[in-house]
Amino acid sequence: MMQQLFRLGKTTFLCPFNCELYKADFVCIFEKGQVMDNKVEKIIKSANEFYEALKKDPNSRDRSWEHCYKSFHDARYEENPDYDYLSLLLAFYLASWGMYRASSFLIQKDYKVHTPVVEEILKEKYNCLFGIDCDKLNQSDIKTTLSDIDTIMRDYYRSVRKKVRETEAKYKVSDILITKILLGTLGCVPAYDQCFVAGLRELGISSNVNYGEESLSKLVEFYESDKKRFEKTRKKFKAYDLEYPQMKLLDMGIWQIGASKQDEKRKKQQQ
Repeated sequence: MMQQLFRLGKTTFLCPFNCELYKADFVCIFEKGQVMDNKVEKIIKSANEFYEALKKDPNSRDRSWEHCYKSFHDARYEENPDYDYLSLLLAFYLASWGMYRASSFLIQKDYKVHTPVVEEILKEKYNCLFGIDCDKLNQSDIKTTLSDIDTIMRDYYRSVRKKVRETEAKYKVSDILITKILLGTLGCVPAYDQCFVAGLRELGISSNVNYGEESLSKLVEFYESDKKRFEKTRKKFKAYDLEYPQMKLLDMGIWQIGASKQDEKRKKQQQ
């Protein structure tokens, strides 16, 4: 069979004689690959920037996640975990990341309000979620376990909020609070705050930027699409003696992209 060379950008393909018939398909596949590659590079670059910045500052607020994640890891292997200390650590981590603003119901409570959640998270049934690899998040049993802890936390914090405000709010407990807790204590999902969501929109990884099964599934698919490159970067990131989990890599890379995007918007508005 006769063959000919077919060139796209800097890449040359060896094609069948009638490859012109399939040129549109080649172009589409090639361009999609290039776009995906650029997104991966952006996230890796941004994650490296995030990590390098926090390591330069021994008291960076970003280290609050490391302290929390490491302590909850160690507590899973202790016969008598210090729930009081872990509740204090969780509260400070949440405060470091904006969850104790004046408008938050949490600001009306001391750190001990988190103790029931800490006790629940440290139950053995949730061991499977700690530092979980992305691909396992698509397993039905894992989805069920993640849904269980999500529901328990939402119900608990909703009851706390109701007592503080003396009325039932019309909206659910925020995804930001729930995902920040899951990221800090288990490292199993990113924190869906404003910057992370802005980063998701900028990258276009998922059309649905709200926390949930659909968005998580797209993130899993994205990570697995270039796992070798992501893993090469991730293994350089350490919280004490623990490697950062895969979802933390995506969290800080996408968060950094979103934060930069929001900074650009603010500067334009100020001009």
